[in-house]
Amino acid sequence: MPQTVPFPTTMTDLRNPLVVLRQLTHSYREGHLLRPVLLGIDGAIGRGEFVALFGQSGSGKSTLLNLIAGLDLARSGTVMIEGHDLAGLDEHRRTLFRRRHIGFVYQFFHLIPTLTVEENVALPAELNGYSAALTRERCRTLLDEVGLAHRAASFPDTLSGGEQQRVALARALVHDPALILADEPTGNLDRSTGAQVLDLLDRAVRKRGKTLLVATHSPEVAERADRIWRLRDGRLEAP
Repeated sequence: MPQTVPFPTTMTDLRNPLVVLRQLTHSYREGHLLRPVLLGIDGAIGRGEFVALFGQSGSGKSTLLNLIAGLDLARSGTVMIEGHDLAGLDEHRRTLFRRRHIGFVYQFFHLIPTLTVEENVALPAELNGYSAALTRERCRTLLDEVGLAHRAASFPDTLSGGEQQRVALARALVHDPALILADEPTGNLDRSTGAQVLDLLDRAVRKRGKTLLVATHSPEVAERADRIWRLRDGRLEAP
């Protein structure tokens, strides 16, 4: 049986980690049976780190991201972000916490088709109560950074896949979250476009000192990370 990553790991400075996982387990009900997915996950992610969650499709990567985001609650164990135990928050408070502290980049972009590029980017800032002036300033700065300032008034269906993912990246950063979670962010793009998007994601997150956790089955993506968490048979394997 593979070893779990020791807590805390000594591969980086984790004296004040942003994310802490302790004995995290989760399973899904299939009829009268429970299908285990995660089996006692221990780990920590330092502030400003880029960690790749590496594993094959179906290994539980998305499940683990959803638990860290508070979208689901684990069967047992602890998820701590910024010192907050997500299991101790009710659904409303978890939503507010996620809205403020976490940004998301998805494989399939999840842009709202009836909103312009700038309106899509602005949504997290507006939900967090940013003023209209500050929201506009942050949107324009980020769209310029991802090379899409000239498409601010366009709608998502007029953009290429790579452009839509760049919009999603800007949206993930607009409300200044501490943690960015990316689920196969290049999985719906060709290799060249994916590499460009990954360059942007890496630079934008590091520039702001944010923490990045990327779920991927791509070795090319994982190699960019400061550390790799390998997920197999429901456990994180030791490096």
